[in-house]
Amino acid sequence: MAMSLENKGYKSEINITPYIDILLVLLIIFMVATPMKKYNEQVRVPKPAAVQPQTVDPLVIEVDLNHDIRINQQPVTLADLERTLYAVFGGRTDKNMYIRGDSGLNYGYVFQILDIAKRSGAGDIALLEKGSSTSTPASRPSTGVPTTEAASAR
Repeated sequence: MAMSLENKGYKSEINITPYIDILLVLLIIFMVATPMKKYNEQVRVPKPAAVQPQTVDPLVIEVDLNHDIRINQQPVTLADLERTLYAVFGGRTDKNMYIRGDSGLNYGYVFQILDIAKRSGAGDIALLEKGSSTSTPASRPSTGVPTTEAASAR
């Protein structure tokens, strides 16, 4: 803000250049001094516990033409299937399962089992035909052609 008088021509302004110079010098001093500050505390990071790999048997539900249901060769009724699967999936980290059945089964019955499995906590569900074994879905070489033996239901 300039204040001018008629005859004398005085200007009254604040010169901030020295203040900026002092500020920049202080900034440089703090930037140089900060990395030199040392702390004497050691950082102690906890070591992670040794993780042991768990081998989990695949969960296979087998359904016969006469609607007999077995979970890994253990017979179970349709009424107890949801409670049994809920108990099994509660203690497992691997939520994948297989449903193996005859090709002549009614789709409505198979989808009823699929719905029960999803409500019980199943992740991915693969459908297998009765002639395939439990260890072959993971070890069978992929030909790139979709088959009816391992159709995934999500």
